[in-house]
Amino acid sequence: MHLAYPAVLAVLLFCVGLYGVLARRNAILVLMSVELMLNAVNLNLVAFDVWLRDKLHAGQALTLFTIAVAAAEIGIGLAIVLLVYRNRGSSDVDRLRDLVERPDGTDPNDDLTGGADAAGRPRPDQQAEAAA
Repeated sequence: MHLAYPAVLAVLLFCVGLYGVLARRNAILVLMSVELMLNAVNLNLVAFDVWLRDKLHAGQALTLFTIAVAAAEIGIGLAIVLLVYRNRGSSDVDRLRDLVERPDGTDPNDDLTGGADAAGRPRPDQQAEAAA
């Protein structure tokens, strides 16, 4: 088999994963896209290992390590996403600007606080609504 076939497939998988990381808002889909990118790397490692006829099979050994790291990453990532969803009610990546809670207990990403900023001042769009 030619090396071009798995290499092209790996490039396509990596591009789909990169698009998913850059375009998606849901944290679970972002984690799935990262897994696609890691699988593209694994495919390249195994394909080049077979093509070079390495006697130590270093590409396959690196693939096993990558799979182990990916499993740990997905476990920790899902735990963080579930914790954020439990605390915030959404796993939307765009709404997660910071993960630090304010000392006064207000959530900077929560729209139920009346629209005030950290200093307690109303936002400019709410000032315009109040003036109208």
